[in-house]
Amino acid sequence: MPWQTPTLRQCREMVRDDITTSLQGAVVIGNTVLRVMADAMAGVGRLTLKYLDWLALQLMPDTAETVWLDRHGQIWLVNADGSLGRKQPVPATGTADFSGIPGTFVPAGTGLVAATGQNYETLEDGTLADQPVEIALHSLTPGQDGNLPPGTPLALTAPMAGVVAVSVVDLRGGTEVETDEQLRARVLARIRQPPMGGCAYDYEHWAMSIPSVTRAWTAPREMGMGTVTLRFMCDALRADQGGIPTQDDITVVRNYLDTVRPVAVRDFFVQAPVPEPINFNLSLGEDSLTLRSQVSASVDAMIKEKATPAHQINGELVAGTTIKESWISEAINRITNDFVLDMPGGDHPMPHNGAIGVLGTITYPIP
Repeated sequence: MPWQTPTLRQCREMVRDDITTSLQGAVVIGNTVLRVMADAMAGVGRLTLKYLDWLALQLMPDTAETVWLDRHGQIWLVNADGSLGRKQPVPATGTADFSGIPGTFVPAGTGLVAATGQNYETLEDGTLADQPVEIALHSLTPGQDGNLPPGTPLALTAPMAGVVAVSVVDLRGGTEVETDEQLRARVLARIRQPPMGGCAYDYEHWAMSIPSVTRAWTAPREMGMGTVTLRFMCDALRADQGGIPTQDDITVVRNYLDTVRPVAVRDFFVQAPVPEPINFNLSLGEDSLTLRSQVSASVDAMIKEKATPAHQINGELVAGTTIKESWISEAINRITNDFVLDMPGGDHPMPHNGAIGVLGTITYPIP
């Protein structure tokens, strides 16, 4: 039987029994001094046992809470940037076009602000010309909120004569702090799969130490004997494109892995998975935009948890995770049990090399 903290009543009975046994003839009844003292000691003893129960949970990384989990992470994990434990938030970086009177000097450290309230700062000096001048900048606050789409207007935090307009060219790379569950998964993977000098899961651990990477898979021998192919996802950073990494993300991962992987690997490839949309029709008993949003989030989370990309070994396709209709039904059922699911074709296998399941279009009946 697993250990269970005694109830307060059980603790009282144990302390009272101990007193009557130790002090022969003592009576612990009513509001006698012995009974009051016994009950007080029982309360203190139970609090101590409860603390020991809680402490036991913190000693294991699979049940540890935030502060203690951070300690486990600092012991086990070294990230791509050399930091230990939890991956910290990263500010967005990129460039913006400055337009205005030719010859206007824009110094490094010029402050900018977006309509959302995010603040930015230029990283280099620039001098305006007849055409817009591209100047590097970064977000002053780390996190995804600093990422802005091309063309987003920015305003100067302090007026500057000669500068007429500023718009984003490319501003991305901002990531949030790693969550407890993401950190816990990496700690447990590191314990269960210790470094082996370049085995398949080593590549996945190395990729996962990069802040933007949330999932990674290795396919040994896909391009022939002695080769390694790595695919990965950036679910938070590239949420607007289903988590599929860009070429810039691939370059970042490739460059880092080149610093840690074995030199004996004949050829090494880093690729983005190919999205395979999972589409289905859904009728909800009590339809609403809020319920639709909750259902979409639940199905998306399920697919991200289970999906793996298809890959090849010696030219033969090895199927990735087939997204099953029953899984989708279960994910919807977590939100509501009043629905009718229609998934054309039933279970959805991955049809080609590199394909990975992503949430596609949910078609609801026309009201």
